Amino acid sequence: MKSDIILIGPIGAGKSTIGSLLAERLNIPQYSMDDLRLGYYKEIGYDEELAKHKRESEGFWGIYQYWKPFEAYAVERILSDYEHCVMDFGAGHSVYEDDALFQRVQQLLAPYSNVVLLMPSPDRDESVQILNERNEYVPDGQPNVNEHFVKHPSNDRLAKFTVYTQGKTPDETCEEILNLIGHRLNWNDRI
Repeated sequence: MKSDIILIGPIGAGKSTIGSLLAERLNIPQYSMDDLRLGYYKEIGYDEELAKHKRESEGFWGIYQYWKPFEAYAVERILSDYEHCVMDFGAGHSVYEDDALFQRVQQLLAPYSNVVLLMPSPDRDESVQILNERNEYVPDGQPNVNEHFVKHPSNDRLAKFTVYTQGKTPDETCEEILNLIGHRLNWNDRI
């Protein structure tokens, strides 16, 4: 099993913040999908003009659907480009409605023993409420993106651990993750 730490979860769950703390504590690099994704997307023909058009004409859900194959490819690329590190995925990189894309990502993550889902609360409705406040969600007649990412089963199926952040400082969350995965971190035998 690969020892890299991969953080998944909805928008605003704290993946980048916690990833930075874990990397600092373990003295390993952190790679954020949000920083790398566009370069990966472009490798397989991502069209920024088409994406802009979809955003303007179809809103978030139009662009979200356009992103899905690019997101699965980006997962493959980040996992092949980096090791011995902490990676934090964008919210969409671990949620797939298409079974083939989900199975592809599930197979890519299978060798990783430290896939950690960050959620605000074990109560999914409470998590949605917290994220709606944190992400300043304004109802617009479209499906609630926070609710979609919280309640979709992909994250639960990919995660090896789930850590709830409500009422904890980022340092406390970092410590909880280190305690959960500590017995699995064997950096001398890393692949």
